[in-house]
Amino acid sequence: MNERRVVITGIGCITPLGNDLTTTWEGLKAGRSGIARITQLDPEPFDCKIAGEVKNFEADGYFGVPKDARRADRYVQFAVAASKMAVADSGLDVTAIDPRRFGVMVGSGIGGLATLEREHGTYLTKGPKRVSPFTIPMMISNIA
Repeated sequence: MNERRVVITGIGCITPLGNDLTTTWEGLKAGRSGIARITQLDPEPFDCKIAGEVKNFEADGYFGVPKDARRADRYVQFAVAASKMAVADSGLDVTAIDPRRFGVMVGSGIGGLATLEREHGTYLTKGPKRVSPFTIPMMISNIA
């Protein structure tokens, strides 16, 4: 077995406790919960009315072009932001590192559900020709 070292040099966080590492960590240390009544959609039709929602997140600052942020599903926006934070937190000069020896690890079980729901509604109300051509790329989990 080839035993190669992996070093975690930076961390980035977008969580219900905060949209950066410091706020998230302070919330954890203080024992705060990021769980609250759902505000980003009407929870009344559902049995569960609480969730851990990310609040006050603005994606534009993490993308070179604001249009790219709009074309990315929210989970991709979170991944891009957290990845950029992790690289910044590392303090490394990425231009001085062999790109084959540098990477960002992102975990995502499923993504693009907001896009799926929105475009399904578009399909039902306006027809298939009005569905965004970006629907599938916005839903691919490993695009993050």
